[in-house]
This record gives sequence, structure tokens and C-alpha cells, in this order.
Amino acid sequence: MVVNKTRLEQLIERFNTKAQARFYIEHSGGNFNDYEEEHDTFYRTLEFTTKTVSRLSKLNLVQRKYLPTYLFGEKEAVVALGQDGLVANVAKYVKGLPILGMNPDRKRFDGILLPFSTDNFESGLTGVLENKFTSRHVTMAQATTSDGQTLQAFNDLFIGPATHTSARYKIRFGTKTENQSSSGLIVSTGAGSTGWLSSVVNMTNGVQAAFHSAGNKLNIKMKWEDDRLAFVVREPFLSKYSQINLTAGMITQKDSLELESYMPFNGVIFSDGIESDFLHFNSGCRVTISLAAQKANIVQAL
Repeated sequence: MVVNKTRLEQLIERFNTKAQARFYIEHSGGNFNDYEEEHDTFYRTLEFTTKTVSRLSKLNLVQRKYLPTYLFGEKEAVVALGQDGLVANVAKYVKGLPILGMNPDRKRFDGILLPFSTDNFESGLTGVLENKFTSRHVTMAQATTSDGQTLQAFNDLFIGPATHTSARYKIRFGTKTENQSSSGLIVSTGAGSTGWLSSVVNMTNGVQAAFHSAGNKLNIKMKWEDDRLAFVVREPFLSKYSQINLTAGMITQKDSLELESYMPFNGVIFSDGIESDFLHFNSGCRVTISLAAQKANIVQAL
């Protein structure tokens, strides 16, 4: 079972004590009781989930921060107890193991990736242990660098500068190649297409409307299981050095995307918004973006 620290626990880490955290939040006009209620609800659900799993199987409890180094066995199932983002983080590291997304607080979290709660968790877990369950096999993205490092993404990959500067690189897609300068690239899966990618689409449509440009609104529709990834170049800059002819496309099993960094430092590749878990993308590094061979195995509630 994978969990993350609550907002209250993170505040206490920052301010050393609960009293100091309360003082800061309340003097900033915030509602500290909300943090406490969320924390208490999470731990009630954690207690329920722990007892349920322990009755049916062996249990290992893992903090999210240890996911990159934790070794999962081939005959394990994974419970992700937290918000939707935790399921996305877990999926990158468990190599296709079935994932049960457990919603700790249905009043707070919509839980698109969290079909289980205290009402149906036991039946869902029993189904997985007896191999009688249905799941969605979600396409993921993978970045592979020229020195053999890999990073997968459930929602999206970002390739670009670590700070608010311009990225310089060579891009190759299909038969087209050009040098570019931009604020980086986003590569989105079907699951992530309603997130970061949609904000780029909204910006494009807003700029078009603001300047009274005729034409239909851009709308990228992708399913979770689609064997394709959408890539877009953010804010491409036209100059004597950089071109803007290759700014978007669909990556498929036949067509991967290749990039070569021209940045001496601060080039990064990270996935699903987790900037602390990244690959370096500096001068001399080449990266291939493709569909991951392994799909995420998201268990569905019956």
C-alpha cells in the first residue's frame, strides 16, 4: 500500500510543531481546522484499509517518496491510498501490477482514478487476489536517454529548462528535423490529455478568439487506452537559429519523437509534475519519446 503525507504532516515538517503550523495558517487567514479534519479522515481510512488488507494478505506500507527505489514483486497488488496524482505516480513504477485506487475522502476528492472507498474496497481487493477483476489498461509515455536512463509518465512528460529560461535543442519527428528555442515540450497520454495539454489547447483557442481569427476551435480527444501520445512545443521562438515548423504531432508505435539537447545546464525531463524525480537533459544528451511497452493496470470497481 502506497501513501503520501497529509497536508498537515507536511506543514508540521515545515514549521516543526503543530502549534506553530496553526499559528502560521490562522494568521494568514486560513482555516487550520480544515487541515486537521482532512488529516483525521485520511488516518481513519488508512486504519480501515490496513485492517482489511491484513486480514486477506500480507501488507507492506510504502511512502510515495520511496517509490523510485522500492522493488515490487511479480505477484503483488498495489493499493494507492490518496488523491488521483498518487495513482499516476504509482503506475510508473509497478510494471503493470494491478492498482486499486482508494479514495480516502470522497467529500473532498472527485477521484477519477479512485473507484474504491470503505464501501467497496474489500470486495475489490478480494477480486484482485482471486484474479476475478476488470481493469483499464492505460497507455503511458516513456523517455529513453542516450545513456540508457528511462522515465515513464502516466499523464505527461516535460522536456525543457528547469528554470524560466529558453530551451535549445534539435527536434526530429518523422522525416522533419529542425533546431528550436522554446520553453519546452509537453508530451501527453490519453489519461493526461484533459490536464496540462488541455491548458495549451485553451490558450491556443483564447489567442485565436482574442485576435478575431476565423476558424474552428482546437479540440484534442484521446482515450486512456489509445496507443498514441500528443506532443506540443510551448512558445516556440522564430529566429535565425530556431525554426517553428515542427510544433505538434501524434507519437505512435511507428513514429517516435527524438530530441538532442543544446543546453549546457538546467535541462530536465520529468513526468506527472514531479520535478524532484527527473533525468538530466543537457548538451550531448539525446532522448527518444515513445509509447511505454508496459501499460498501467487500473482496477475498476464492479
